[in-house]
Amino acid sequence: MKVLVPLAPGFEEIEAITVIDILRRAGVEVVTAGTASEPIVASRGTRHLPDCSLEDVTAAGFDMIVLPGGQPGTNNLRADLRIRRIIENIRQRNGRVAAICAAPCVLAAYGVLDGRVATSHPVARDEVVARSAHYSEDRVVVDGPVITSRSAGTAMEFAFKLVELLCGPEKAAEVNHGVMARL
Repeated sequence: MKVLVPLAPGFEEIEAITVIDILRRAGVEVVTAGTASEPIVASRGTRHLPDCSLEDVTAAGFDMIVLPGGQPGTNNLRADLRIRRIIENIRQRNGRVAAICAAPCVLAAYGVLDGRVATSHPVARDEVVARSAHYSEDRVVVDGPVITSRSAGTAMEFAFKLVELLCGPEKAAEVNHGVMARL
């Protein structure tokens, strides 16, 4: 399994790093790709050096893309046409698309949430609903190949749901044995 986590300036640290960490603990190959070639400054001012630039990424090898939220990170992802192309490619190959916090707005803008059940941070609710998604206030929502979650406070549950979907519930339980998250 191979997962892409794009990092755009202003991404929410907890949402990205939690997913990266938990997926890697499960043995999933996670590639972080920056929308810029320099270190990416996140929403709380921390600096992150991605594995590669988004320019170097082809979607062909990825089973899933996970979009972290945060502002202006979400807006930066939505404005980047490379993200749209990667999402479309992954969907065409029956891969999975995941987003947390405000990032479901990116999926909504691209039509990914049309007719699907989804969730988001409450401040993004109207935009998600306006794009034909059925809205849920559940902390993590899985609707076929689309997985959404609410906020930094749900990042651990979100990450473990991704492990469960990619590697099975046994692997999720194994990873959590060491992490001891309340799920």
